[in-house]
Amino acid sequence: MKIGHGYDVHRFGAENKPLMLGCTEIPHSVGLIAHSDGDVVCHALCDALLGAAGTRDIGYYFPDTDNAYSGASGAYLLGKTVEIIHGLGYVFSCADITVVAEKPRLSPHIGDMRANIAAALGADASCVNVKATTEEGLGIAGSGIACHAVCLLEKEK
Repeated sequence: MKIGHGYDVHRFGAENKPLMLGCTEIPHSVGLIAHSDGDVVCHALCDALLGAAGTRDIGYYFPDTDNAYSGASGAYLLGKTVEIIHGLGYVFSCADITVVAEKPRLSPHIGDMRANIAAALGADASCVNVKATTEEGLGIAGSGIACHAVCLLEKEK
């Protein structure tokens, strides 16, 4: 088994752009500024998967300087990341994800996020855990949203 950790953060400020978290559109007044859809949950998980496989990070495979990834969805990037890890001889086992946000309230969307992430990974929702927390007004989460993700991979048999 291999373990990987990923982290991502994006700032609020994208007017007329939906807030996407964990392959799920979350009702909010503004989206996250990013070259892609800004889905910090998927981006952190991509980095965790790539790290567990012992390869380069999300910026290497999907650079923000490449227009091919302009507006790319988190689900698309996760699917491509799964292709990369399969090519390296690994399969996804499980993930634990913590979203750090002061706003909006995420608990009503956790079930959808788990299901949508699992679908993008080609996995069962029971293998994906999502939690949300705040920084009690002390950190950067008031200006945007951050996410930590850890995952386990297994060598293909």
